[in-house]
Order: sequence, then structure tokens, then C-alpha cells
Amino acid sequence: MPNELPEVWLRGPVQGYPAELQPVVHALLQVREEVERHAADLTTEELWARPGGAGSIGFHLRHIAGATDRLLTYARDEALTPQQLTWLKAEGVPGDPPSTATEAIDAAQQGIDRALAQIRDTDLRTMLDPRGVGRARLPTTVIGLIFHAAEHASRHAGQVATMRKVVKGS
Repeated sequence: MPNELPEVWLRGPVQGYPAELQPVVHALLQVREEVERHAADLTTEELWARPGGAGSIGFHLRHIAGATDRLLTYARDEALTPQQLTWLKAEGVPGDPPSTATEAIDAAQQGIDRALAQIRDTDLRTMLDPRGVGRARLPTTVIGLIFHAAEHASRHAGQVATMRKVVKGS
């Protein structure tokens, strides 16, 4: 579309964030826009459809929020809370009544907003500090977790776009 803005990374630096973390910020802001564009008009049935057993769009939206939160918890060198573990188990559950597209998009976007706030406050001197992931404390670093959070959210935004085509039949 000729009147669309370029992708976020082509719009220049985002104020308030260090140059070293601009790619993360750009990726998360792009996810924020894409989930809105690809899911806003979905019916509840389309949102939670699982053609061929694939993860539903609703799952991907809730997973963007939950996984981003969990990864950034590890970046803070904290353990997951019982609430985070409960969210993890319920990411693919539509609920009763099922969550709407607006609710699922809001969850994803609020998760991204929390991530952006944490990234803004991250001390660059900690980027190479070691961190552990999960119960096994698999080794990574603060920067590894921050960058993975962005690429992981981007991956699931792509799955939202693809699943939209499948459930809409186009």
C-alpha cells in the first residue's frame, strides 16, 4: 500500500533507547504493529482455530506476551513466578468464554510494552553478564536473552500472519 509507513527499522532511531539496543526495539515495535494488522478483524472462531493441529492465532498472541515476559525475567536474573507458570500452561486455552481478538492482541501488546520498558532501563554494562534459563539454568547472557526475546516475538508474529491466511482461506 503506497500510504503505509516503512517497516519500523527504516524509520530511524527510537528515542530513549541506546543505539546498541535499537534492533531489539525496532523488532518489538514491528511485532506490535503486525499483530494488530493481522489479527484485529478475526472472529473468535478464527482466532482459536487449529487447522491441522497447528497452534492457533490466539495461542501465538498470548505466547508472544508470555514468552517475552519469561525471557526478560531471566534477563533480570529472577526465577519465574507461579503466575508466569500458570500463564504458560494456559497460553493455548481459549477460555470460557473464549478470549476475543482484541483481548489477545492487548495481551501481546502489553507484554511488548513491558519488555520495552525493561529494555529502556537495562544497564548496558550488564549486557555480557551471565544468565541461566529454566530449571537447568542453561547458559546465556543478558544480551542473548534480550535479542532472543525480540526474534522469538518476531517469529510468532510471522506465524500469526501465516495462520491468518490459512483460517481466512486466502
